[in-house]
Amino acid sequence: MLVNFNRLKSILSLFLGFFACSNLVFAQSDVSVLTVGVDTLWVLLAAFLVFFMQAGFGMVEAGFIRAKNTCNILTKNFLDFCMASLGFFIFGYAIMFGSGNAFSGFSGWFLKGAESGADVPLFAFWLFQAAFCGAAATIVAGGMAERMKFQAYLIYSFIISAIIYPLVGHWIWGGGWLANLGFADFAGSTVVHSVGGFAALIGTIILKPRIGKYNPDGSSNIIAGHNIPLASLGVFILWFGWFGFNPGSTLSVGNGQLIARVAINTNLAAAMGGIAAMFMVWKMFGKPDLSMAMNGALAGLVAITAPCAFVEPWAAIVIGGVGGVIVVLGVVLLDRFRIDDPVGAVPVHGLNGVWGTLAVGLFGQKALGLANDGLFYGGGFAQLGIQVVGVASVVFFVLIAMGTVFKLIHVTVGLRVSRDEELKGLDIGEHGMESYAGFQVFATQ
Repeated sequence: MLVNFNRLKSILSLFLGFFACSNLVFAQSDVSVLTVGVDTLWVLLAAFLVFFMQAGFGMVEAGFIRAKNTCNILTKNFLDFCMASLGFFIFGYAIMFGSGNAFSGFSGWFLKGAESGADVPLFAFWLFQAAFCGAAATIVAGGMAERMKFQAYLIYSFIISAIIYPLVGHWIWGGGWLANLGFADFAGSTVVHSVGGFAALIGTIILKPRIGKYNPDGSSNIIAGHNIPLASLGVFILWFGWFGFNPGSTLSVGNGQLIARVAINTNLAAAMGGIAAMFMVWKMFGKPDLSMAMNGALAGLVAITAPCAFVEPWAAIVIGGVGGVIVVLGVVLLDRFRIDDPVGAVPVHGLNGVWGTLAVGLFGQKALGLANDGLFYGGGFAQLGIQVVGVASVVFFVLIAMGTVFKLIHVTVGLRVSRDEELKGLDIGEHGMESYAGFQVFATQ
């Protein structure tokens, strides 16, 4: 029997080809699984860093207020993340990322049937977004510090986490009307910081100033924070956590150039913000005030959060520097309007959230992933106009929505503690404890 070597050769080639292709498929599958695993680890690590920012907010706010209210502000920061986690799990994620219309999502309640917004597992993406939600909520604690009822604060915290923040998030990050318009906010200058900052603004206006902050003639009195070292530690924690906030918003390790650009821009803006604020307050008031310098660094971080992926490092320095100046002028402006913001939440997060978002339309580049070149790169007012529309819409919505929420809380459970409780301190009145026990002398029989 003659052997057909040509046929045998064809069969052998087919077999070897099939074997090679199957190995290739398996190899590609392994690479895909590995890629998802690494991206998941990156997103979770970023989520952990953003979560740790809660400690930073707590330390900053505690350091900038009086000792008698320290326990109260830390309890609010602690419960903020608790309320945000539950509110965002039950309602928030569905509103923000669920399928729906241009204004809200309507699917995925309790994460049932929900889909991930990135190429990582749903639970990892949810945790990252929940940490952002908690950050937006906790900004308000500082602006309304030292006179707001704890019960009222818990109600506010759940509502902003479950409804208000997710609605804005849907417009911009969930495929809503601003996203369709081309609005750009890479990591949340508007979504997180403007929402928190302007909620703090309307809240503190309704709440009214602390006792003793303003004199009948309109002049203001300095109510110094009790622990500047604690506040300084908080700023460093926030700066550190921002490397999860901004670079983590890439949601993937696949583009090393992008991650590196976001990281360096984040750092440079913070550094320049601190320097600019220090020199500004030095020039205006004669002393290089540390608290202003620290708020300047935070202002630079807030400002660069929206444009960090779309600008070059030199632009990040400019954006951060302007942010540092804005925070000093913002504090002065609030005092003139007798708006009492104990920690500077409105200038840092509200005003610089606006500035950073508008900076996208000035310094952003199409070559770096933006839809249109910014004004300073020959793109005209196209992107800047979109940014203005987005900022104005969000600010207006937050002021109206949160103003309504605070008014409803005021007429139901009450918004502000009594005069006696405010004078004695909220630690004793609201929580029955002191942050620094053992310093009070009691008479003995």
